[in-house]
Amino acid sequence: MKYIGAHVSTSGGVENAPVNAHKIGAKAFALFTKNQRQWFSKPLTNENISDFKRNCEKYGYTPDKILPHDSYLINLGHPEKEGLEKSRNAFLDEMKRCEQLGLDRLNFHPGSHLRQISEEKCLLTIAESVNWALDQTKGVTAVLENTAGQGSNLGYTFEQIRFIIDHVEDKNRVGVCIDTCHAFTSGYDLRTKETYDSTFQKFAEIIGFEYLKGIHLNDSKKVLGSRVDRHDQIGEGFIGKDTFILIMNDQRMDEIPMILETPDDELWKEEIEMLYGMVSNGI
Repeated sequence: MKYIGAHVSTSGGVENAPVNAHKIGAKAFALFTKNQRQWFSKPLTNENISDFKRNCEKYGYTPDKILPHDSYLINLGHPEKEGLEKSRNAFLDEMKRCEQLGLDRLNFHPGSHLRQISEEKCLLTIAESVNWALDQTKGVTAVLENTAGQGSNLGYTFEQIRFIIDHVEDKNRVGVCIDTCHAFTSGYDLRTKETYDSTFQKFAEIIGFEYLKGIHLNDSKKVLGSRVDRHDQIGEGFIGKDTFILIMNDQRMDEIPMILETPDDELWKEEIEMLYGMVSNGI
């Protein structure tokens, strides 16, 4: 079964995320557990936590259908000591917030070398950062999101993601989220049945579907291999609607949160309905 949702607002408190997800007909959702553009945020209160859990139960959202995302400021591969320490502490805080909320995964962008260290050194630093955070938490899986490869961002090839996984000590607490826009603009063609099958065969061989913990459903405003991260509404970009029909009928994508991050949140309800309508055997 497919579980589709969107990255919903937490305005007024994290407890409002499941309410906002329910309003758009989502069966899954993503959220930020704190302000994603600030290093520090006030701790979650007992009321925030209890209300979040109660609303999730009320609307039927279990932890395996929720994909929290960490702050955009965090760089777990930072080449400088101060920046790395700041990023690691912020990531640990986000992992602990997930623990508090009863969530079992945290999605994050791997990191950037900022053109100051080698790619391999950066990838090793990312893995070390993940190990450091996992050692101090429990029950939360660190979920690597593939990137578009924009600037000095790493994690844009399946091989880079596999390298990080290989250096994470607890393989039971590391996973992957595939963003369709990022995959496409990093060079993985998804537009035809042949190229879609080829891309996910590579994913299966290099990473493995056992690590797949989420999908970000986004079309792309930029062309194949452009290495630019610009999301578009489903069916309106360079990827096209046919790809999403393939995804919605791919059983390997069952039972995980599938999250819209398309730019116009006013269209999310409509897009969720459209995506479910693509399933050949119904919802």
